[in-house]
Parts: sequence; structure tokens; C-alpha cells
Amino acid sequence: MKLSVLDQSVVPEGSTPATALHNSLDLACLADRLGYHRYWLAEHHATPSFASPAPEIMVARIAAETHRIRVGSGGVLLPHYSPLKVAEVFRVLGALSPGRIDLGIGRGVGAGSIEAHALAPGSSGGGDDVDFPGKLAELLAFLHGGFPEGHPYARIQLMPTAGAPEVWLLVASPQSAELAARLGLPVSIAHFGRPQVTRSVVEAYRSAFDSRDGARPRVQIGIGVYCGPTDEEAQRIFASQRLFRLRMGHGVLLPLPSPEAALDGLRGEVEPLAHEVAEWPRCVVGDPDHVHKVLTSMTEALEIDEFMVLSTIHAPRDRMRSYELLAQRFGLNSEAGGDESAAHA
Repeated sequence: MKLSVLDQSVVPEGSTPATALHNSLDLACLADRLGYHRYWLAEHHATPSFASPAPEIMVARIAAETHRIRVGSGGVLLPHYSPLKVAEVFRVLGALSPGRIDLGIGRGVGAGSIEAHALAPGSSGGGDDVDFPGKLAELLAFLHGGFPEGHPYARIQLMPTAGAPEVWLLVASPQSAELAARLGLPVSIAHFGRPQVTRSVVEAYRSAFDSRDGARPRVQIGIGVYCGPTDEEAQRIFASQRLFRLRMGHGVLLPLPSPEAALDGLRGEVEPLAHEVAEWPRCVVGDPDHVHKVLTSMTEALEIDEFMVLSTIHAPRDRMRSYELLAQRFGLNSEAGGDESAAHA
């Protein structure tokens, strides 16, 4: 089983967005040493909660500071951008870090309607870009030279000529999964966003997959993980995410609170996910053995190729420890070959 990291560059309460970006650099270097397979950066705009609206910049910096881990976007929100420009940016990244760059493409807006309109003034700003399949096909054609003869873009020669990234489609519905399947693309399923539909999305993808070009279906699951040395410690660090989600449900997007502030703020509140029903939880919270058991059961049931682990934890030290404990329990190939967590004990 491959384990990877999804980083939203969350801003901890009491810190700054600039510090959050440096926290991402530190975590990426640790993930590289621990043996994680990929490190993806999310895209969010104009919110105090997340510090990175430009994952391509973070991809360049992290790829330059790491050695073996794949680095990419999770994802570039294509409705905002020109397919040609996205293709050019990621070809440059691919040329600078050959064989290590991923281009995860998302359909969402990662912003409010006003911000979305400011990013792409000609769009509706509603996040449901009706021309998304066309833009995605155009992007793939730019990357792989797939325009038919006579197409006005067929004569465009992208620079650099080498360095095409591996393209993934971020999906959260059977319809998006079927689009990826028709195009022969691997999928990253946002289980942490809509856990109730995960099985149906996987099944729709596999049943519709087009393998005429020799490609095979590949399924990556994005899931929240909050791992501590004990269940009690895992629940403590998870409190920050609980209050964050409660606030988000009320339309309030603030920096991530500390566990202590979160536990205080949660008193007397009815949490929106307290009674959520899903085959597997959107966030796995517990000690390493518990996390291993849940992820293994999902792998066996859905034939998953990879987990993209999202850990929205207030203290960088606690976030690093969560990923360290996970790497140790799953036996990842650590570059250091020793006990990484000792450095953060």
C-alpha cells in the first residue's frame, strides 16, 4: 500500500500564513525522508484558513528541497485557468524535476463566488463549469500532442518539449469518476469530503474505465488521519478539526484553533458530523494500530492503490508525529532507517 500526503497549508491560530508555508516545507522534507510516495499541495483562495492559493509555486520549491518523493498539485482548479498556461507551467516543473511531478486537476473553485469571478472574470463563479470536460481534454492534448490535424492549436509547440507530468483527476461523484475513466486517467477520490459516496465512485470508475491504450484503473483515496501514540492523544489533536468544521458549517473560516481552544469551544455544541453515517469514517482517529486496521479494511474492500493522507493538526510538531507514527506502522522505507519520531519526542 502506498501512502502519500495532502497538504492544505493550514494556518494555525496564533501563527501567520507565511509560517504555514514554511511548515509545509518542513513536513514535505520529513515525508521525503519517511518514504511517503507523493506530496500534494491544495489550492484555496482568499481565506484566512489556508495559506497556499498557488500550488504550482509550492511544488517548485518542495521539489527542489526533496530528493525522491513525487510532488504535485491536489489540485490545480482548472475552471479558473487557461489549459495552455497550466500545461506550460507543469512542463517546466517536469523538466526541472524529471519523473517526480504530478498534476492533480480539480473541478471546484476553492473560493467564494466573488473571488472566483475575480480569478476568471468570464466564468459564472458558481463552481460548476459546464465546459470542464472540454478544458480537461484541451489540457491533455496540450500535454501529449493530441490535437487532430487541422485543429487551430495543433501547430502550437509547447516549451519545454519534455517534462509532461502525470495527470490525475480529483473526483467526488460517480459522474466525475466516469469522465476520468473515459479518458483513462487515475483518480483521487475525496473521501474526506463525501465519504458516503466513496464505494459508488470507485465502482463507477472501474466499470467505465477505458483501457484501450494499455492504461489500468488506479484509485487513490483522500482521507483524514489523526494519529497519536494513544487514542486519547489522537482525540485531543483531532479536536481542532472538529471545531474548524463546526465553524465552517456556519460559514466562518478562521485559522485552525488549538486543541485546548477547540475543546473549550465545542462545549455544549452539536457537531454536524456527530451522527454521520458512512461505510468508513471521513477521518480516522486513533493510535497507529487502529489507523492501520481501518485503512487496511478499506484497501481490501475497494482494492485501493494508494491513500492520500490529510492531517489538519494545529501544532506542526503534532502533525509531524502523526505522519511519523503512520509511516512506522505501515513500514514505509525511511531514508533515515531509524526512529524519526525521536527527533520530535
